[in-house]
Amino acid sequence: MLFGASTPLAKLLLQATDPWLLAGLLYLGSGLGLAGLHFGRRLLGGPLIEAPLRRSDLPWLGAVILAGGVIGPLLLMLGLTRTAASSAALLLNLEGLATMAIAWLVFHEHTDRRLLLGAFAILAGAVLLSWQGGPTGFGWGSIAIAGACVAWGIDNNLTRKLSAADPVSIAMVKGLAAGAINLALAVTSGAQWPPPSAVLAAAIVGFLGYGVSLVMFVLGLRHLGTARTSAYFSLAPFIGAIVALALFHTIPSIAFCAAALLMGIGLTLHLVEWHDHEHLHEAMEHEHRHVHDAHHRHAHTPDDPPGEPHVHQHVHAPLRHRHSHYPDLHHRHGHPG
Repeated sequence: MLFGASTPLAKLLLQATDPWLLAGLLYLGSGLGLAGLHFGRRLLGGPLIEAPLRRSDLPWLGAVILAGGVIGPLLLMLGLTRTAASSAALLLNLEGLATMAIAWLVFHEHTDRRLLLGAFAILAGAVLLSWQGGPTGFGWGSIAIAGACVAWGIDNNLTRKLSAADPVSIAMVKGLAAGAINLALAVTSGAQWPPPSAVLAAAIVGFLGYGVSLVMFVLGLRHLGTARTSAYFSLAPFIGAIVALALFHTIPSIAFCAAALLMGIGLTLHLVEWHDHEHLHEAMEHEHRHVHDAHHRHAHTPDDPPGEPHVHQHVHAPLRHRHSHYPDLHHRHGHPG
């Protein structure tokens, strides 16, 4: 809901703000807001029950910042300047499709026929929404938004590598770095600063729509896997389209309604998926927030933190069992057939 609503609000802010500069303000607002939360909970002495980012995570985090924090938002802002806000919001469904395709083809995450059929329904809706007819075919704005979705699809799959760590830290670092880079590039290219009210509005939209939503997305990656998290995240464009129609007083076209129907069918197919089979957990060592469930029956040392949930480096012994599951942190395994 937060990310979906941010798209038409960004469209509104583009009336007074350069696209590249706005991308920087959105991410910087995200980073600064989350930094306030991060350091505020430390000052207040609140418990930090999350694994910290490690040095080995930095290459992955750098790639995430480049793909999702610099390239993705810039293409989206450029696309929004040429595309209606409601159509742009629905086109963002392509992010889930790109994410699932990369997770399936590159990272070999399990998908079934229902997920693939749902993905094709979402793609058909996006094509219908993008096509302008006549000699112009697809609009450049739609192509730019599709490119942003591919960049975020890469970002989502790489973020999966970090999902065991503190999601607030991940989103904070991404927001601060991406915001600073985009702002520097925008100012260097001659972008003019908008009024202070627009800067403040962009920061608030960025904190909620790019910061808080990313924290929730990382938690989803941890428990659901990349493809499914992105499928559920595909609710965002529908929320954005509804907000855009109300905000800009737009009457939806027949093509818009048909595209929304196709995308709704695709999303429904994703949401009703159920997966169950006997599987083997190989021995694994990692660090993340956990309780002592069926996957965490391990020994503790006197130095390990008391109570649950807690965080410490732990080793999983090999385990074979059967239950309904998603490709989460403990179920990234191969599948027969």
